[in-house]
Amino acid sequence: MSSYAPTEAMAEFGTLPGRVHEHALSRPDAVALIDAERSTTYGALDSVVNRAVAALQRDGFAPGDVLALCAANSIDYVVAMLAALRAGGSFAPLAPSSTAEALGLMLDNSGATFAFVDDYGRNACDALAARPAIRTISINGDTRYTGIDDWLADDGVMPTPVEPDPDTIFNIIYSSGTTGAPKGIVHTNRLRWPQIAGGVVKLYDETSVTLVSTPLYSNTTLVSFMPALAAGGTLVLMPKFDAARFLALAEQHRVTHAMLVPVQYRRLLDHPDFDRTDLSSFQVKCCTSSPFGADVKAEVLERWPGGLLEFYGMTEGGGSCMLVAHEHPDKLHTVGQPMPGHELRIIDEDGVEIDRTRVGEIVGHSGFIMRGYHGDAERTRATEWYEPDTGARFIRTGDIGYFDEDGFLNIVGRAKETIISGGFNIFPSDIEAVLREHEALADVAVFGVASEQWGETPVAFVTLAPGADIDAEAIQAWANERLGKFQRLNDTRVVDAVPRNAIGKVSRKDLRRIYAES
Repeated sequence: MSSYAPTEAMAEFGTLPGRVHEHALSRPDAVALIDAERSTTYGALDSVVNRAVAALQRDGFAPGDVLALCAANSIDYVVAMLAALRAGGSFAPLAPSSTAEALGLMLDNSGATFAFVDDYGRNACDALAARPAIRTISINGDTRYTGIDDWLADDGVMPTPVEPDPDTIFNIIYSSGTTGAPKGIVHTNRLRWPQIAGGVVKLYDETSVTLVSTPLYSNTTLVSFMPALAAGGTLVLMPKFDAARFLALAEQHRVTHAMLVPVQYRRLLDHPDFDRTDLSSFQVKCCTSSPFGADVKAEVLERWPGGLLEFYGMTEGGGSCMLVAHEHPDKLHTVGQPMPGHELRIIDEDGVEIDRTRVGEIVGHSGFIMRGYHGDAERTRATEWYEPDTGARFIRTGDIGYFDEDGFLNIVGRAKETIISGGFNIFPSDIEAVLREHEALADVAVFGVASEQWGETPVAFVTLAPGADIDAEAIQAWANERLGKFQRLNDTRVVDAVPRNAIGKVSRKDLRRIYAES
C-alpha cells in the first residue's frame, strides 16, 4: 500500500476546473481529452469551458444551481460538467439507461435548472418534455433543443468570476440501486478535493494516459477521471464499453491507466484479441464497484502487464479499503486493508460493535462521507451509525464481512441479499463461489425466492462458457454435491445473460422479476 501513498503536499483547497486552468496556462498544447470524434488540448478545453460558463450565466445559472447530464462520455459532457463547477454550481449525472419515470424523479429531486442530453439520454427527453422550465441543451444536435455549439457564448467572451466555496455541492449522484425511489448522494467541493488532488492515493501525473470506459454518471468513473484530469494527463473517453474497441484504443494510445469493473475484466480476458494486443504500456489497472473474483484477479496479474489495485467503498463514502493485488497475491480473496485515514468497524444485527474478526455489517468513517441523500433526511439517518463513545459518524455499507488476522477485509455478502432459509443465513456469494468453479459456466448469480417450507430458498441463474454443453439439472446436481445442506439450490436456470446494470452490478430485482415471469 505504501507504494501508492501520496508523495507531495496537497493544497488546502482547490477545484477541478482550477486545475484544468493551471494546465492551460503552463501546458496549453498538451492533449487533455480524446473522444470518439475528436480531441482537445488543455488550452482549448479551458477556453470552451469559459464560453460555457458565460452562456450559463447569460441564461440565468447562478451559484448553487444544478446542471443535469444524461449522455454518453464525450468532450462536450466534460465541458458541461466543468462549466457547472466553475460557475459555482453543481452537476447531477443521470444514467441514460434509467426509465423516463425514474429520470423525472431524479430531475425533480436535484432541482436541476439546466440539462444536457444526447442520443443515449433519449429517455430523459420524455421526462424533460413534462418539465419545460428546465433549459435543455443538445450535445448531439437534436433539433428539439439548442445545440451546444450554437448555445456557447462567442469566442473570447469571458464569464464573471465566481469564488469557489468548499461547502457548496459538487455533485448529486443517483444510487445505482434497483429498488425504490432514486437516492441523490450529495458530495461537497471540500469532500471531493482530496480525491481530485490525489491526496489519498497518488496514481496519475502529466504523462498518464487513462482510458475511461465506464460511464461518467458513476462514482466508479469519477474517482479515477477527476485525479487523472487534475494531474494533467490525457484521457481517452469511450462512449460505451466494447472489449475489442478497448483493446484497440489501449494499444493505439499507449494507455497507462484504466478503471474497470469486474465484468469488463472478464470480457477483455475472454476476447480473442487480448493476448495479441500490446498492453505493455500499462502501469496500473484499477477495479471497484462489485465483487471481483480471486481467480479473475490472478488471471489479470498473470496475463496483463502492470499493477492491479482493487478499491472497496461506497459512493456514500465512509470507510474504504485498497488491495494492492500484485504485492499481496495471497490475499486476492479479500478487498484489502483500510486506506490511510479510513476506519472500518464491524457491527451486529442490533447495531452493536463486535470484534472485527467476527462476521457482521461493515461500517466506515473517513473524511469522505456524503452530506446526505438530497432532500431525504429519513433515508440519510437510516444509513448512519454513530460511535457510542465519541459520536463519530460512520456509514453503514449494508455489506457483511470480517477482517482476517492480517487486517484484510473479507466480504461475505450483502445484508439485504442474505437468504434466510430454515432459520439459517445463506450468503449468495458463497454459493456463487462454488458455481464459478465449474469450467462450463461463464457467469452466475444466486438469489432467494419465497418458500412455504423454508421461508426462502436459493435459486441460481447461470450462463454457459463458449462451447459448453450441459443442462441446468446437471449443473445443480454438481453444485449441490459441494454445498452445505442449507445452501443447496432449489432451482437453476441457464440464461443468455445475467442482468446487470451499466457498471456491472447484478440486478437482483430483475432476477426475481424474470424468475417470477418464467
